Amino acid sequence: MAYTLLEPVGVVGQIIPWNFPLLMAAWKLGPALATGCTVVLKPAEQTPLSALRLGELFQEAGLPDGVLNIVTGFGDAGARLAAHPGVDKVAFTGSTEVGKLVVQAASGNLKKVSLELGGKAPLVIYRDADIENAIANAATAAFFNHGQCCTSGSRLYVERDIYDDVVTGIAEQARKIKVAPAFDPGSQMGPLISGDQFERVSGYLAAGFAAGATALAGGGRHGDKGYFIEPTVLTNVSQDMTIVREEIFGPVLPAMAFDDPQEIAAAANDTNYGLAAGVWTKDVSKALKTAALVRAGTVWVNTYHVYDAALPFGGYKESGWGREMGHQVLSNYLESKSVVVGL
Repeated sequence: MAYTLLEPVGVVGQIIPWNFPLLMAAWKLGPALATGCTVVLKPAEQTPLSALRLGELFQEAGLPDGVLNIVTGFGDAGARLAAHPGVDKVAFTGSTEVGKLVVQAASGNLKKVSLELGGKAPLVIYRDADIENAIANAATAAFFNHGQCCTSGSRLYVERDIYDDVVTGIAEQARKIKVAPAFDPGSQMGPLISGDQFERVSGYLAAGFAAGATALAGGGRHGDKGYFIEPTVLTNVSQDMTIVREEIFGPVLPAMAFDDPQEIAAAANDTNYGLAAGVWTKDVSKALKTAALVRAGTVWVNTYHVYDAALPFGGYKESGWGREMGHQVLSNYLESKSVVVGL
C-alpha cells in the first residue's frame, strides 16, 4: 500500500515590505498558519506597528504562544532570519535586489525560498480600445499608492494613432490628483515612505530629463517640504532609458508610441521583470493573444489592480519564485511525503 502525506514545512521566516504592511502580513500569515507551520514575522523597519498590533490580536484570539513570533528591526534582522539554520523556509516580499541577498543567505541549510519581488509592468493600449476607460485605468495603474506598488504600471505603450489623445488624457488625470498629507480630508496622494525613497525617485526623474525625456505632467517635488512627488507623465522616452528599464517605485509613467501590434509583445517582454501587465482592446482575440505572449504572472485586460484571494499572484524572471494566494500558495508551506507499506 502506498499513500502520500502533506506536512507543514516547519519553522517559517517571513519578511514583509512597507508599502502594504497589514495586507502583506495577512497574505503571508494566512497560508503558513493554515498549513500548520510556526512563523517568525519580520516587518519592514519603516512600518512595524501594524504587525505588532496584529500580534496582539492573535494573542487575544487564543493563538498558542510561540506559533507566531514578531521580530522588528532593520535589514540585519531579516538577514539573520534568512540565514538561521533553525528556519526551514523563508518567504520574502520586497525588492529584487534584497531578494537576491535572501537567496544567498538561505543557501546555508538550503531552506526553501519563495520570493515576491519587483516589477516594471507594461501597459499596452491598442487603437481599438475604449479610450476613456484605458486612460482612467492607466492612471490608476501608474499612480495607485503613489506608485509604490510592485505591480505599478510603469511603462506605457500606446498605438500611434491614439498616442496623443491617451497621454494627454492621462496627464490631465495626473494633474487632478490632490497631493497632500494623509490627514488632509481632501488628500488623494500622500508622501513617499521616506527621505531615501524621495531621493531615489528624484534621481530617476533627473536621469530621465538628462536623457531627453519631457514632463507632460508633474516632473518634480510637490511643495517645499515633505517627501511629496508630483504624479508624472513623461514623453520623448525610449526603451533604453533607465526610467523604462528600472523599477522607480514612485508616481512616474514613461510613455512610448508603437506602430506594429505584432512587435509589442517583444517590447513588453524586454525587461528583467515579469510581475504584471495591462492590455486594453475591444478585440477579444487580440487581448487573449497578447496576454499569452506577455511573460508576466498577472495580465489585466481592460482593467487594472484587481486582486482576488483565489487567484495566484507572483512573477516571472526576476520578479520572483512561487506564488502568493490561490491554491498554489499552500505548496509554499507544505512538504510531500510518500509512505510505502509492505502488507
